[in-house]
Amino acid sequence: MDNPALDRLDSAITRLERAVAGHRDRSTDLARRHATLKSRMSEAVAALDRVIEREGGDA
Repeated sequence: MDNPALDRLDSAITRLERAVAGHRDRSTDLARRHATLKSRMSEAVAALDRVIEREGGDA
């Protein structure tokens, strides 16, 4: 039996599932990029600390 209302509901559920999956992918990508940026910034600050220490500065 063909039921247009059920077909529309099925389509809506499929669209929602795709949207959720897309959001999850973007969220995972953003978390990965944030972790990379945080790591690089920590490395940069450590390098600056070494330069300051080598130059005999303390401030």
